[in-house]
Amino acid sequence: MRLRQIALVAHDLEPVGAQLHAAFGLQVAFRDPAVGVFGLVNVVMPVGGAFLEIVQPVREDASAARYLKRRGGDAGYMLIFETRDAKAHRERLAAQGLRAVAARDGHYSFTHFHPGDFGGVLVSIDSVGDGSQWREPMSDWPPAGRNWREFPAAPEVLGIAGATIQTRDPEAMAARWSELLQVPRHRATLQLEGATLQFVAPVDDDSTGIVGIDIRVDDPMRAAERAQARNAIVKDGTIQIGGLTLRLRND
Repeated sequence: MRLRQIALVAHDLEPVGAQLHAAFGLQVAFRDPAVGVFGLVNVVMPVGGAFLEIVQPVREDASAARYLKRRGGDAGYMLIFETRDAKAHRERLAAQGLRAVAARDGHYSFTHFHPGDFGGVLVSIDSVGDGSQWREPMSDWPPAGRNWREFPAAPEVLGIAGATIQTRDPEAMAARWSELLQVPRHRATLQLEGATLQFVAPVDDDSTGIVGIDIRVDDPMRAAERAQARNAIVKDGTIQIGGLTLRLRND
C-alpha cells in the first residue's frame, strides 16, 4: 500500500490552498469536475509524487458538509492508497463485510469504504492501469489530471511521509488497519510503501479522524523558517493548516 493522496475538507478551500502554497510552495495542478457528484469542489496539489487535496462541500446534503459540522471546522477527511490491484482488495474486504460507498473499474479503479469500517476515516484503495507502476514515485495519477508534473512544490519539499489518526485505542485501531490494509505494524504505527500511519490518543472531543500529516523535506529547520517567514503558524517545528498539524521530516 502506498499513501498517494490525503484530502482535507474546508468551509472555503481557497485560503487553505493559499496557506499550503505559502508554507510549502504547493501549486494547484487540477480542479476535478468529477467530484461534483459528491457535492464538492476541489483542488489537487502535488507534493513530490503524492498529493494533498482540499475539498469544499457545495451542497448541504454532501457527506463532507456533515463531517465539517461534526468536526466543528476544517479537518482531515480522506486517505487514498494506491496498490497493484484495487479490485482484488475490494473483493477481499467485501468478503469481510466492509461497505463500499463508491466504486469504479477501468483504467483508474477505486473503492471508497465507509468511514465506520475504518474507525471514522474515509478510505479509498485505488489502482491505475495494470498496476505495474504503483511504486514509481512519479507514476500517473488520474485524480491529479494529466499535467500535474508541471506544478512542483518548493525544491526542499520531497513528498508525503505519513499521516496521524486519532482514536480512543491506538494500538487496537492500528491492529485493525494492519489487517484490513495488509501492511506491517509496530505497536500503533503502520509501515506503508515509503510512509507511515500513526495512531494516537484523541486530541479533540471528536476522537476520530486525520489530525496530522508528515511532509518529507530535505531540511526541516529551513522549511520551518520558510513557512514562518510567509506567516504560517509554526509551533515546535510543526505547521498548523486546515485544522491539521503538519510535521516536517527528513528521514
